[in-house]
Amino acid sequence: MIRLCNNDEIEEVHRIINDAATAYKGHIPDDRYHEPYMTIDELNIEINDGVVLWVYEEEKKIKGVMGIQDKNEVSLIRHAYVRTHQRNSGIGTKLLAHLMELTEKPILIGTWAAADWAIRFYKKNGFELVASDEKVNLLKKYWNIPERQIETSVVLVNNAWERIKGGVQPYGNHI
Repeated sequence: MIRLCNNDEIEEVHRIINDAATAYKGHIPDDRYHEPYMTIDELNIEINDGVVLWVYEEEKKIKGVMGIQDKNEVSLIRHAYVRTHQRNSGIGTKLLAHLMELTEKPILIGTWAAADWAIRFYKKNGFELVASDEKVNLLKKYWNIPERQIETSVVLVNNAWERIKGGVQPYGNHI
């Protein structure tokens, strides 16, 4: 079942995020990875900034989380994580499909350039990488992240992006 995250579940969601984020260790730049990957205070700041978290629950246990954030003309997918032992079971796909149904706005997703598994997942679900210069513009406009993270990230967009952009120049299959 997919449902909104309750306030009393934030600590459990926080544990899921940090469990799943261990996949980044050894892949993303060492200066960007730290433990915990996200503190509870950072998560609460994200929620207060408008990230609405949805959870996938099975047998009364939260197995995955994904957030959506309204940014006026676009929506961002934020903090998409599935428990390590539940990966590749369709939970991420179900959460993403649900969030995509919540908006008709173009959806943008930022992730680490080195997270090739995440990029494959989003491409499999209909998203395309944007060119490097467009990536920088989008990350600066819609996210509040440090310059180093901009350098080491990518942005993917769904086909609704073309409606407001007038056509995006895909980066292609290169990561």
